[in-house]
Amino acid sequence: MVKSLVAGDKGAFEKLYRQHNQGMIRFATVILRNRSTAEEVTQDTWVAVLRNIGQFEGRSSLAGWIFAILANKARTRASREGRSLSFEEDDDGGLAAAFDGMGRWKNMPELWDEITPERLANDRLILEHVSRAIEELPPAQRAVLILRGQYGFGSAEVARMLEISEGNVRVLLHRARFALRTGLDKLMRK
Repeated sequence: MVKSLVAGDKGAFEKLYRQHNQGMIRFATVILRNRSTAEEVTQDTWVAVLRNIGQFEGRSSLAGWIFAILANKARTRASREGRSLSFEEDDDGGLAAAFDGMGRWKNMPELWDEITPERLANDRLILEHVSRAIEELPPAQRAVLILRGQYGFGSAEVARMLEISEGNVRVLLHRARFALRTGLDKLMRK
């Protein structure tokens, strides 16, 4: 893909754009708290990607490199507009009891055994609730959850993108998962 992009292959760029653009806008919105500004920053990121693709060294995934550029541009824009978002977290917020050292649940949330992919696909209320719960997460938690859960970036890559420690990535991810678990448990009890 990188060779095709360096060669100016429009089809390769269109594929990459379709694959990542919406997620980039969502991620930038987390940092900037404004969708139209996030769209502008995402567009600026694509321009930077095209201008600098020849400098991509492959030390991370192509998507990781693109999201790192986006994170830097979004933070710069947020600072310039007087908005700042810290991704730093100091403690585990009491979450050690809920997760093991690998970030997995120690005990599955109540009633999750009954949720199957088919049930989730058919139950729009649950999907809407999860989406709403994700949107209500603090920005730093939402950013880590999106990058780790939706895009599958590793902790080290997310830490580089957000310029935080891997420990903070784990704390933010645990807090986000805990908040989602709590919200889903409440919904299931209704």
